Amino acid sequence: MAEDEGFRAPDVAKIVGISYRQLDYWARTGLVTPSVKDAGGSGTQREYSFRDIVLLRAIKNLLDTGVNLQRIRKAIDFLRGHLKKPPAGLTLLSDGNKIYACESPNEVMDLLQRGQGVFGIAVDKVWSDVEGSVKKTVRAAARAGGA
Repeated sequence: MAEDEGFRAPDVAKIVGISYRQLDYWARTGLVTPSVKDAGGSGTQREYSFRDIVLLRAIKNLLDTGVNLQRIRKAIDFLRGHLKKPPAGLTLLSDGNKIYACESPNEVMDLLQRGQGVFGIAVDKVWSDVEGSVKKTVRAAARAGGA
C-alpha cells in the first residue's frame, strides 16, 4: 500500500464495516482523524490512510466484543505507535474491562494463566484483512471507472 494513498470516507466505512455516520462521529470527536486529508468544510472529503483503516477496524473489533468506547480511547495511542509498520505478533486482549497489548506468545500465556476469560484480536491479522479489503475496493472502483 502506498504510504500517501488516501481512501475516501464512504469506502473506508464500507471496508471497516461501520456506517458513514459512525465514521464521521469518530472523526469529529477525535477518536480517529484522517491522516491524509481532513474535511475542510461542507462538500470536502476526508481521506484516510491505510494505517487509519487498520486502526478503525481494530476499534470496531473491540467494540464488537463489548469493550466500551471510553476504554478504547485510552488504548488508541499505544496502538497508533505500533502501526508504523506491520504489527507482527501484536495481540490485543481484553477481559471486557481492560485492554492489554501483548507482543509475544509468553505475554499472552501469562495473561491467560490468570484465569480470567479474555478475548483477543491479532492486530497483524487485522492488518492483512484490511489489505485484502482495500485491494478489493480499489479493483471494484477501477472496474467502475473510478480509479
